[in-house]
Amino acid sequence: MWAFLGRPECILCLSSALCAMALLSNNEFSRLNQTHLTPLLLINRKVGLQVKDSQFTLEGFPFRIISGTIDYFRIPRNSWRLSLRKMQAGGFNTLTTHIPWNLHEPAVGQFYFTENTDLIAFITMASQSGLWVILCPGPYIGSDLDLGGLPSWLLKDPKMKLRTTYKGFTKAMNRYFDNLIPKIAKFQYKKGGPIIAVQVENEYGSYYMDKKYMAYVKTALVSRGIDELLMTADDGVSLRKGHLENVLATVHMKNIKKETFGDLRSIQGKSPILMMVYTTKSFDTWGTLHQTGDAQMLLKDVHEMFHLGFSLNFYMFQGGTNFGLIGGAQSSEGYKPVVTSYDYNALVSEGGEYTVQYREFQRFFHSVTDSHLTVQPKTTQMFAYQPVTLLYFMTLWEFLPNLVKTTKSSKPLSMEQLRVNERSGQSFGYILYETVIFSGGLITSRGHIRDRGQVFLDNIYIGLLDQSNSELLLYKDVSKKSQILRILVENQGRLTSGQDINKERKGLTGDIYLDKSPLRPFKIYSLEMNNIFIQREFPNSWQRVTSQVQGPAFFLSYLKAGDPPQDTFMKIQGWGKGVISINGRSLGRYWNIGPQETVFVPGSWLQPGVNKIIMFEELKGDEKIHFSTKAQLGH
Repeated sequence: MWAFLGRPECILCLSSALCAMALLSNNEFSRLNQTHLTPLLLINRKVGLQVKDSQFTLEGFPFRIISGTIDYFRIPRNSWRLSLRKMQAGGFNTLTTHIPWNLHEPAVGQFYFTENTDLIAFITMASQSGLWVILCPGPYIGSDLDLGGLPSWLLKDPKMKLRTTYKGFTKAMNRYFDNLIPKIAKFQYKKGGPIIAVQVENEYGSYYMDKKYMAYVKTALVSRGIDELLMTADDGVSLRKGHLENVLATVHMKNIKKETFGDLRSIQGKSPILMMVYTTKSFDTWGTLHQTGDAQMLLKDVHEMFHLGFSLNFYMFQGGTNFGLIGGAQSSEGYKPVVTSYDYNALVSEGGEYTVQYREFQRFFHSVTDSHLTVQPKTTQMFAYQPVTLLYFMTLWEFLPNLVKTTKSSKPLSMEQLRVNERSGQSFGYILYETVIFSGGLITSRGHIRDRGQVFLDNIYIGLLDQSNSELLLYKDVSKKSQILRILVENQGRLTSGQDINKERKGLTGDIYLDKSPLRPFKIYSLEMNNIFIQREFPNSWQRVTSQVQGPAFFLSYLKAGDPPQDTFMKIQGWGKGVISINGRSLGRYWNIGPQETVFVPGSWLQPGVNKIIMFEELKGDEKIHFSTKAQLGH
C-alpha cells in the first residue's frame, strides 16, 4: 500500500495491480523520454491525442501530459507571451486554460473576444511557444470565480436551474456555444492547431442535479465540431457521478483514495491516469490566514506520480489576479469571499516572478524527459514608485446626482433584477437603496442582505447589516419630519460551487422591515465599479485631501511613471476597504482585514507620464498611496 500526496485529506492507496496499470514499462518510458512533439515541430497531423492501454499517445508515440493552468483573463494581455514562454522553459508541454462565460457574454447576446478576453490570441501564442492546449469551455468552469464563471444574468429567471437541461439554461448555453465553439474548433489538432483535448464541464459529479446534463453538454460540443479527445474532471468521491461513457475520466486531487482508482478502472478499464488538478494549496479568503504550500512535499508527490506513469496538470502554474471583482466565494465553513490576488502559491507568482518551486520542477521535468532547456525568459522586475501624496476626494453623496440612470421601485430589487446593462442586470460591485422614513425603530433584514450592507441615516453611518447581523436600531431625529435611509450593499462574490449557486442573488433579495413594516418605496443606484463605470466623467467637485476622510467616498490621484512603465504593487496600509482602478481599469478589491495587503498593478496598464488612480473607499481614506516591489499576501 502506498501513501500519496503527503496530506491526511489526500491519502491514496494503490494495490499492486493498480500500480501496474499506471506504471509504464522501461522500454515505453525510454521512448517517452525521446519523444518531444510540439506544435512547432509537428506538421503532418493524422492521429491526435489518444488513449492506448495505460498511456496517452500522440501520432502513435507515447506522450505524457505535463500541463499547467494559466487563465488568460487573470494575466494582463501584454504578459501572456512571457508567461507561456516561462511555462515551456519550465519543462511543460501543455497549457490548460478555462473559458469564463460571464466575461465573454457580460450582457445577454453581447459577446466579447477582444483585449484581455482574446482567447484565440492566447491559444495562438501558446502554440507559438511550443505548447499543446487543453481547453475547459464549461459552460461552468468553477475556477473560484463569481458563480463559477456563469453569467449572473441567468438568475433573472426566478425558476433558473443552473447546470441542468432546464430550457432557460440550455437556450442561453446554446447561444453561447454557437458563438464560442466555431472560434476554437478551427484550432484543434487535426486542423493544424494546438488543441489536443477538451474538458466537458467541470466537477459535475459533486453537483449532479440532472443525470441527462453531461450528455447534453457533450452533444453540444461534438455537434459544433469538437472532435479531439474529450475528458471529464471530478474529485475522488464524485468520480462515478461525473463521468460519461466513451469520455476519459480524469481526477482532481481532492478526496482521492484507493477506491478512486478502483472506480477509474471499473469505468474505463486500463487507462492512463491524468491528475487534472494537482494543487499546491487553495485560494485565500478575506479575514483568514494566508494559505501556503510545502515545496518539498510538492516535489516528492510529483516524483511519485511520475514513477507511476501519471500525467498531471498543475493548478495553478501562474494564478494571476482576480481583476475587477470577478472572484467568487466558498461556503464550506460559512460564507467566505475570495481575495483579489490569485497567486495560489503557484510556480510563477502573481506578478510573474520565478519561485523556488519553479526552479526545482524545471530541473526535474527536463531530466525525466531528457529535453534541453531553451532560452530562459527573463524574470519579471518590480518597481516601487514614490508615494503619491496629492489626493482629492468626493463623497458618494456628492457623486450620486451624476448617476442619471436610477431605478424607482415599490420594493427592493436584487442586482440581477435591475434593468441595467441592456436589461441584463448588474453583475458586480455595489448597489445603493434609498428610501424615506418617518420614525425610528428596529430595522430587520430577515436574511435578505447579500452580502454586506452599510446603513446610513441622512448620510450618517448607523451600522452594518450582513449575513451574521440582521438587526439595527434607528433613533429618529425629532427635529425632522422625515429622514433619508440609505443601505449600501456590496456583492462580495457569488458562490463558486455547490447547488446553492441557484440562490445567489445579490443586493437586497427581499423586504427590509422597520418595526415589522416593510420599507417602501426605493430609489436604487447601480454602482457596478467595472471599467465602464470608472471611465465615466466624474463631476468637477473634487476637494483636496488634507486629513483622513470618512467614507464612502471616491478618491482621485495621479501616479507619474517612467518610460517604459514597470509592474508594481500598491500597498493598502492606512486604507479601510474598497476598490482600486488605474487608467480606467479595475484592479480589484482591498480590505484591511487581510490577509492580502498589496494589489498588483501591471506595468502594461500604465503609460509613460501621468496615470489616473481612482479609489472607492467605504470606510476611511488615507492621505497617501504607497508602492512596493514585493507582494504582501499575509501570514
